Amino acid sequence: MKHFLIGICATVLLFGCKNNTEYKNYLHNPDLFSNTVHELNTVVMGNNFPPMVASRNYAYAAIAAYEVVAASNPNGYQSLAGQLNGLKTISLPKDTVGADIELAALLAYMKVGEAVTFPEGSMKLYKDSILAIARAKGLPEAVEKRSQELADSVGMSIIRWSKKDNYLETRGAEKYTVLDIPGRWVPTPPLYASAAEPHWKEIRPMVIDSAGFFNVPPPPAFNITDKNSKYYQEVMKIKNAVDSLTPEQRHMAEFWDDNPFKMNVTGHAMFGSKKFSPPGHWMSVVGIASQQAKADFGTTVTAFAKTSIALFDAFIQSWYAKYTYNTVRPETVINKYIDMNWRPLLQTPAFPEYTCGHSTISSAAAESLTSVFGDNFAYTDSTEIEFGIKNRSFKSFRAAAEENNWARFYGGLHFHNSCIISTEYGRKVGALVVDRLKMKK
Repeated sequence: MKHFLIGICATVLLFGCKNNTEYKNYLHNPDLFSNTVHELNTVVMGNNFPPMVASRNYAYAAIAAYEVVAASNPNGYQSLAGQLNGLKTISLPKDTVGADIELAALLAYMKVGEAVTFPEGSMKLYKDSILAIARAKGLPEAVEKRSQELADSVGMSIIRWSKKDNYLETRGAEKYTVLDIPGRWVPTPPLYASAAEPHWKEIRPMVIDSAGFFNVPPPPAFNITDKNSKYYQEVMKIKNAVDSLTPEQRHMAEFWDDNPFKMNVTGHAMFGSKKFSPPGHWMSVVGIASQQAKADFGTTVTAFAKTSIALFDAFIQSWYAKYTYNTVRPETVINKYIDMNWRPLLQTPAFPEYTCGHSTISSAAAESLTSVFGDNFAYTDSTEIEFGIKNRSFKSFRAAAEENNWARFYGGLHFHNSCIISTEYGRKVGALVVDRLKMKK
């Protein structure tokens, strides 16, 4: 008993005599973590990161936060070291006693999120605002110091690991060669931009063994002359659908557009508009689900980490297929062979058509979220309301992914066969992530 009392006195001297839990109520609120993800989402949007790169931003940051939680509660959460490709160990400070785990998780998320984006200091004002509020609510200086030490140690482990995923090497890699071959992808209006991230398949995945781990079947052979061919039927199916969209179908397509940078053209004037990218949309859904489920802090962090990992690997799998088959977009085919004035509802992204990245990553995310919050988890997705697009409600995460399947078709961006195949293989990626990762015990 004497030693126990001595220990209590030492703790009081180190961290202050005031029994103030106000700062804990603030820092330990799962909604604060979701808001922090939203802040990174805003940074990613503001700096025009393409969707696949955005998935990298979210994944490393969320893993850092999760590793803080796992280090603090090894009986409840299992480290991802040894589970994710190339992540062998997580460095921890010699003494973590006195650290506020939730604060450390927030700090680690912001540290890594800032490191994998730009410009330097992109989350500094937000971080400073959190600390200012926590201090005003009684956060002891010693607790803040220990929390920062824990966050820095874990964060640096994740940053060192991130630098070996081949991202930097692909920055200067050879650009995509445009060839005038029937059925092969070429740039599309209005930007006629170069193919985005043709070497993304060379990025180290996190859970799947390799980019080509799942053997995606080839798309229907290009054949625009035979009206009985599968390809011709797919072309006419999407043209006819876009030409006769209902208001509901238009809303569906616009809701799932998630174009991070749309070029608007009015006469001779051109201006860009921004929205969250596809992975950013799903990060928002994680926050919505966590709040609705009244999930605790650890579960919320786990949901973000697992879902971001599924998104990351799903992009690598899809980009492997895209730049294996190099499939032409519907807009190009219809303009050249059927109707030169036809336009899709949505603006065509600058990369090959097959497979559909959005359908792939959406079904992967749905599997991850289902594993955390359960199937038949009904929710209303309010992600797009800040961009002037009304909410949509879903009976489950898988139902949302299925709707995305149709949305890309109604938008005029993908043949429906592509969406179906992409949904199937994205689901396989998500299921593998769920099966292989041992996280919450």
